[in-house]
Amino acid sequence: MKFDLHCHSSASDGTLAPAELVLRAHRNGVTALALTDHDVTHGTSEAVATAQGLDLRIIPGVEISVSWYEKTLHIVGLGIDVNETALVDGLAGVRASRVRRGELIALELSRVGIHGSLQAALSFAGDPQTLSRTHFARFLVDKGYARDVKSVFHQYLGEGKPGFVPHRWATLADAVSWIKASGGVAVIAHPGRYGLSQDKGDLLVREFKELGGEALEVLTGSHTAEQSRRYAQVARKFDLAASCGSDFHSPGESRVDLGGLPPLPPGLRPVWDLLASPA
Repeated sequence: MKFDLHCHSSASDGTLAPAELVLRAHRNGVTALALTDHDVTHGTSEAVATAQGLDLRIIPGVEISVSWYEKTLHIVGLGIDVNETALVDGLAGVRASRVRRGELIALELSRVGIHGSLQAALSFAGDPQTLSRTHFARFLVDKGYARDVKSVFHQYLGEGKPGFVPHRWATLADAVSWIKASGGVAVIAHPGRYGLSQDKGDLLVREFKELGGEALEVLTGSHTAEQSRRYAQVARKFDLAASCGSDFHSPGESRVDLGGLPPLPPGLRPVWDLLASPA
């Protein structure tokens, strides 16, 4: 089996429709795919329908935006019931706050002479409630302000840059509780991206586990080989299951294609052992 348990479609900030994403994953040899769009599960039904008749299992998922000690983190939910009330209501609240943040980002960009960013970003997003910094980044690349999406975050949208806007997302407790209420497994996504010291990282993992979190993303598109080794050790230390996912967003933007990660390091409990088998 080849698992890819973290990817995004055009239902949030990916560029491929859920059906296109599923077909690409299948061509790449993926046999179990989790669609984990940001704060939304709207693409799941299309993904499941497209996978019918293919040797590909769709694992319903989501990636929830979380504020923790002034840091923005992401918690992936795997094997969720996308219709569970607490999850549906919680995600709706998180999405509603995206519109206001987008307005503030546009205001900050206008202060440095970049105008019209809100409407342009909305055209990339389609649905205002899925508006993200990536949609602003695509506008800035399109207009020649930066060479690629990664550069936009370094120049304009990252912390301390002209278009950065601090924001309060869901709490860690909320995110984990919504995932657990929906029958899913909570996973800390791409821990290497947060710039946490070892002490702060251990604090996060302890709190996450106490709340009922069960897994850590060891392999992901943004991790270096050294980071993957480090978080394999963290998973063993705290007795967390290990997950893997490309965090694929777009053929032209992503570091790793769907199914492009190596196998999990030995001695780890794979997160798919915690997921219920499909009916």
